[in-house]
Amino acid sequence: MVKKGNTLLRDAALALFVCLLATSAATAAVTVRVDRPSVDLNESFLLEIVVDTDIDAEPDLTVLEDEFYVGQISQLSNTSIFSGEIRRSRTWSIALMPKSTGEQQIPPITIGTEQSKPLKIVVNEPSNEPPGEADVFVTSEVDQGEAFVQAQILYRIKVYRAVATRQPALREPTISGAEVLVELAGEERSYEAILNGKAYNVVERVIAIYPQESGEISISPARFEARVLRGGRITGRKVFESDAHTVTVLPIPPAPADYPDAAWLPARDVTISEEWSRDPDRMTAGEPVTRHVTLSALGQIETQIPAIEPPEVAGLNVYADKPELRRSIEADGIRGIRKDQYAIIGVDGGVIELPELAIPWWDIEAGDWRVATLPARTITVKALDEPVVTGPVAEPVAEELVLAVPEDEPQLMPDGFWRRVSQLLAGIWLLTVFAWWWTSRDTRREPKEPQPLPIYKQQARFLKTARKAALAGDGAAVRSALLEWARLQWPGDAPRSIGGLSRRVSAPLSDELRRLSQVSYGPGSRDWDGTALAASLRSFAVLDAGDRSGESDLLPPLAPAS
Repeated sequence: MVKKGNTLLRDAALALFVCLLATSAATAAVTVRVDRPSVDLNESFLLEIVVDTDIDAEPDLTVLEDEFYVGQISQLSNTSIFSGEIRRSRTWSIALMPKSTGEQQIPPITIGTEQSKPLKIVVNEPSNEPPGEADVFVTSEVDQGEAFVQAQILYRIKVYRAVATRQPALREPTISGAEVLVELAGEERSYEAILNGKAYNVVERVIAIYPQESGEISISPARFEARVLRGGRITGRKVFESDAHTVTVLPIPPAPADYPDAAWLPARDVTISEEWSRDPDRMTAGEPVTRHVTLSALGQIETQIPAIEPPEVAGLNVYADKPELRRSIEADGIRGIRKDQYAIIGVDGGVIELPELAIPWWDIEAGDWRVATLPARTITVKALDEPVVTGPVAEPVAEELVLAVPEDEPQLMPDGFWRRVSQLLAGIWLLTVFAWWWTSRDTRREPKEPQPLPIYKQQARFLKTARKAALAGDGAAVRSALLEWARLQWPGDAPRSIGGLSRRVSAPLSDELRRLSQVSYGPGSRDWDGTALAASLRSFAVLDAGDRSGESDLLPPLAPAS
């Protein structure tokens, strides 16, 4: 009886122990922590949520949206073996930015049936020093508040920095409203400026905006993000914004009365000129002469400049060739240049007048129509001299014997006989040449293999693949494409990882590659922005061996070329 009772007690204890193990395995302790307890209002910080087991449940982050802006989210699974015991955990890293100042509380985070404890963080007032006194600030401006359809609007951004920054990024402003075409008006400029006795490094970029329809366009603030090095410590990622702008776009005005069919060409300045391949006053009938007519418009891109139709002139045949399009950058924006060329052939000799060329255009500064003209000119075409055909002179003879053939007697050789014989012989000769070529050709010749693509075209394909993969959020495809590109760039010393590649290219691509590497492999993972990585791939530099040790402090291009 006692033995039976001991058996029941042992079974009950074993069952209780199994239940406790099951309960502990099902319970996942959730902890939260931040990378620093005090931040500024315009400064982001990192929240990490750690669960001490590998579970499929996701944390409920909607409780954070009331007091914080939720940014990029990344996660990491970790497995370790300690004294023969397998331990697993999952960590979520969330970039947060507070919405208000004061003592804020991160509410409990729920994962499955477990909750973390609340966590307090202090949010300080941001530095509201005016431009010229603040250490970092951004300004933006537009050159006009009203513009016409397809007329150039210059949007200028300046980033002022009196302190060192790390991981800088200038986010493109969002343009909404009427449809627009955006072009980068020149290269980024960097210079020094002193405001209120404080020295600043200034980075300036200019964007040309061309509205394609009437209405209103709204330009959001330009955002500059960076970590600031101040007083021996580096801050979290701070955000600095410029002002927002609104521009009214007016419709196309009526064409001038003298030119009812005028093409719409809004610009600040328009010029027209001509060049000739040789002196047009020395033309000879039947010989071609090339005329180049160049039309340039300040404040307009080259593809918007209308073609100059050649006039129809009696006595001349005019043939248009493919135009040459290019652009130059000036202080007032983009100058588009179109160069049309025409082959002119004189038909007959004589004096011929080329009419005036007139190009109406809209002066966006004066708000009125103007006309650019190429004056009329007179050219002289020399006629071809007809060759004089002279036959041999017969020597006089004492007597001339004439054999008369009766009209009714048939001729032995009818007219055209020898001509037909010659044609027949020529045909036989051509057939002989063709037969010889056909029998002597090498039928065993194998088809030629296509030539491999040049290295620069192969690299361009890999960069394009990497940009598409970055926009799709496919990190593995990004790594594969960029490492293939690197093998072509450094055939004898190619990097083996994205982290190694980040030390050979300039910012911001190097910073984005390091983030991607941390997300993929590092325990201290950070957010990865596929859009930012795709943008940084459009313009970057390959560093020399001596430049790979330091971290670049250059701004990424705002709107790089294709």
